[in-house]
Amino acid sequence: MDDLEQFRSEVRQWLEANCPESQRQPITAAEQFWGGRRASFPSPDAQLWFERMRDKGWIVPEWPTEYGGGGVSERHGKIIKEEMKRIKARTPLYGLGLWMLGPALLEYGNEQQKQQHLRAIVNGEARWAQGYSEPGAGSDLASLQTAAEDKGDHFLVNGSKIWTTAADKCDWIFCLVRTDTTVRKQEGISFLLIDMDSPGITTTPIALISGESEFCQTFFDNVKVPKENLVGELNKGWSVAKALLVHERKLMSEMGSDSPRKVLTPNEAALQYLEFENGRIADARLRSDLVDYNMQMHAIGLTHFRTFEERQAGVRSAAPLIMKYVGTEAEQTKSELLLAILGSRGLGWEGEGFSDEEIDTLRLWAMSKAMTIAGGSSEIQLNVIAKNVLGLPQPAGD
Repeated sequence: MDDLEQFRSEVRQWLEANCPESQRQPITAAEQFWGGRRASFPSPDAQLWFERMRDKGWIVPEWPTEYGGGGVSERHGKIIKEEMKRIKARTPLYGLGLWMLGPALLEYGNEQQKQQHLRAIVNGEARWAQGYSEPGAGSDLASLQTAAEDKGDHFLVNGSKIWTTAADKCDWIFCLVRTDTTVRKQEGISFLLIDMDSPGITTTPIALISGESEFCQTFFDNVKVPKENLVGELNKGWSVAKALLVHERKLMSEMGSDSPRKVLTPNEAALQYLEFENGRIADARLRSDLVDYNMQMHAIGLTHFRTFEERQAGVRSAAPLIMKYVGTEAEQTKSELLLAILGSRGLGWEGEGFSDEEIDTLRLWAMSKAMTIAGGSSEIQLNVIAKNVLGLPQPAGD
């Protein structure tokens, strides 16, 4: 048995012995644990499972042990995820701190920032929001206007951010701010860490078409931010922002893989809702669309595996640049296909006449419209692919 197979065997044994049976069930939104100062565990078993994974270092197994991680390689971390998926183990902790800020701090943060924030993230003590988009700076993010004025020992921040996920529940926000208005717009941006309890910060939830309000607009009115909360160099925040966006786009490309919604897969829905003739779907158009979708998802899965293997071999690949675009477009295709398969049963927004799966399918269809906008719109992603993958000429002045 080689080292990886030995490791897989050990992981499997540990998970079987330590993951409570209740934590091997499909999770609902109310059962997700996001951490933070005001957070509470949804159940004693959820707390036990989190604490065991935290103590093992497997909340983020690839992070260094000195910051609460497991200190294992990406390949070993992949094995842990595969074995968790095999027994349907729930994710013990969710958060933008884990998925986005943490990797950026590991690359750009100083030692004091790493010591202060990384272990607090892993321990579930701090929940983070993202302060990137503004009412006038979405896809053209570098046009942001939230200003941070140098006041000697601190910055004074004024402006607003929009689409800040769960900002009303978060403890901290990582924020792009303008610190120089005299240079090219990308060169006058800095990256700040801001305590959400700071005087002058207010949040307003935004109602969504899906019936939820997970987004907020966040306002900064003369907010004092200590100079030590600057990540990287002054006016060099665009480099930090781009590094963090790589992790956000990876997260977006995998959207739906850990959904709390009770949604059928297109294959399951077809078996339940469609008519069959001679062992195949009677509707030729839906039959073709379902085949196309399954082929697309198989290709996406193979590409994810290929990019992982290329990273392990030290090969630089352009494939990751396309995965946010491909993954979010595929999620929209899935939602459209599910509604087509469900027919009139896919029109249920609420009420006893529809199952939870049917209601959630329609609500996720509504939410899926945001997936090709959040994290960089599909149009922006295509521009990135054209420039960095295909090497196509850019418009003058870009």
